[in-house]
Amino acid sequence: MADIAIKKKRPKNLDLPTIRLPLPGILSILHRISGAVLFLLLPVLLWLFQQSLASPETYAVAKALTGNILVKLILLGLIWLYMHHFCAGIRYLLLDLHKGIDLESARLSSKIVFGVSIALTVIVGAKVLW
Repeated sequence: MADIAIKKKRPKNLDLPTIRLPLPGILSILHRISGAVLFLLLPVLLWLFQQSLASPETYAVAKALTGNILVKLILLGLIWLYMHHFCAGIRYLLLDLHKGIDLESARLSSKIVFGVSIALTVIVGAKVLW
């Protein structure tokens, strides 16, 4: 009888691609991914910044490099990663202060983070890249 009480109903097949995460879960995973990508690409961004400041010749090389449409799209993606990481970080700070921890507020704040990060990306990308 004790063996039956110990055994609990567990999922038989945990197929990760078929699991649907709620929006706050997706936001959390993207926050971690954006932080890791920004950390890993920081040396490249610092090199590009250093090239733009070293001399007029290296500035011309950096300007020609960033003039490529593919590089602009990559930089636009990096701007979104930064904006998303920044906005989600503010959301997590508010959650640490126990603001908006109920389910409906968490869903709403997730939608706000996605909306604000995309809007800021469009504004900054238009101002800086084009």
